[in-house]
Amino acid sequence: MILNCLNPKFAKKFVINYYFEMVQRLKFCVYDIDNDTYDLDDDDFLGEIECTLGQIVSCREMTRPLLLKNKKPAGHGTITICAEEITDTRVAHFEVSARNLDKKYLWWSDPFLEFYKQTETGWQLAHRTEVVKNNLNPTWTPFRISLRSLCGGEVENPIKVDCFDHHVSGSHDLIGSFKTTLSELQMGTHTSPAEFQCINPKKLKKKGYKNSGTICVKRCQVEKEYTFLDFIMGGCQINFTIAIDFTGSNGDPSSPQSLHYINPAGYNEYLAAIWAVGMVIQDYDSNKMFPVFGFGAKIPPSWTVSHEFPVNFNPANPFCAGIEGVAHAYQQCLPQVKLYGPTNFAPIINHVACFARQALLQKTASQYFVLLIITDGVITDIDQTCRAIVQASCLPMSIIVVGVGGADFSTMEFLDSDDKLLQSPGGGIAARDIVQFVPFRNFEGNGVALAQCVLAELPEQVASFFNSFKLKPPNILSHSDSY
Repeated sequence: MILNCLNPKFAKKFVINYYFEMVQRLKFCVYDIDNDTYDLDDDDFLGEIECTLGQIVSCREMTRPLLLKNKKPAGHGTITICAEEITDTRVAHFEVSARNLDKKYLWWSDPFLEFYKQTETGWQLAHRTEVVKNNLNPTWTPFRISLRSLCGGEVENPIKVDCFDHHVSGSHDLIGSFKTTLSELQMGTHTSPAEFQCINPKKLKKKGYKNSGTICVKRCQVEKEYTFLDFIMGGCQINFTIAIDFTGSNGDPSSPQSLHYINPAGYNEYLAAIWAVGMVIQDYDSNKMFPVFGFGAKIPPSWTVSHEFPVNFNPANPFCAGIEGVAHAYQQCLPQVKLYGPTNFAPIINHVACFARQALLQKTASQYFVLLIITDGVITDIDQTCRAIVQASCLPMSIIVVGVGGADFSTMEFLDSDDKLLQSPGGGIAARDIVQFVPFRNFEGNGVALAQCVLAELPEQVASFFNSFKLKPPNILSHSDSY
């Protein structure tokens, strides 16, 4: 409470856990308090607003007029809400090699490293490098570890490094280990690496034992990396495109057995997916105008098959106003097209990739593109789709695929390369994983859970892409380093 003030600035801060993949609804109510009780029923209600946390962070500072309970203006009063992220976003970038490691099998070892943070309950794994095959003098691919994971942000906190010989069975042999701190790791350079003796406790009793090899840290450089919230609050726009499968395998839309059949309650799986994902993503697009395309149908007036036609049939302006506009355009489109085939993804992926490529040329982190594909079946152009995804992985772009119906979606699981990066038939390998696939049947009736699942990976995809290109949020404020 602030006494006797019509323009109060409230000092109290509220810490709220932020989840991009959820619609987090908030209500702010303002009261005039004239007594010493905590019962708001006997205080004067001055107005309120309802919003989402996503709307606040996408604006960073949001001003709205206060409304009465009946949604009419509460006089001329306004409320301003500011948001900032509180987290340590520093990351340590490592370049590490080793020399003269012990051989564990005949004349070789397959070494990898594990970095551990000390906690109250013991050592906690922070990072594991890749395995370097058949090499006693390995050089590992440069890697990064967040300071929060590595040492809790404190440069003098203990860090343990273990070096193992990899076994397929999982029973890896310890080559040796050492303990250090971040400040010691930072002392190395390319010309004079920081060196640490790898000690195997079981060999300490052996006469003349010195070490089981030397770990050389050529680079341990601490840098601030921007988070997803930094980019969103710094003005990055999420551009959301929707692609809808109109192939014949969906069934006749007039039949209740069809996946495109809209029941009397106005529901089908396509609409459910559009609403679930769209309600979250729309808070991050300033104008809330979404391009929506169909594929796999014969369209008027020529009745030729198209794999990227605007559902509003306006090629010059394929945008729909808000998720309501998307749903309306989809329903209006259904009776005007003939469902056909095949199921080709590559044309719409390449279509969105063109815009993402243009945005990257601006060399700013001002735009990121998300393509939502809703489909019922197996991809026909799998080779071209793999090639398109590999090329798009180098762009500010992510792809979400929601599979409706009961088809075999094993091909989609292949595209969602969580275990290893996708490879195209021509030999190209994706720069990063940009595809998230979810079968709708796993979440039927639970749109909130569907949205959480399909959008959970997106914040990391956005942040890691822009950080890898050293692109800063377009409107980053000078005090952002202190968040």
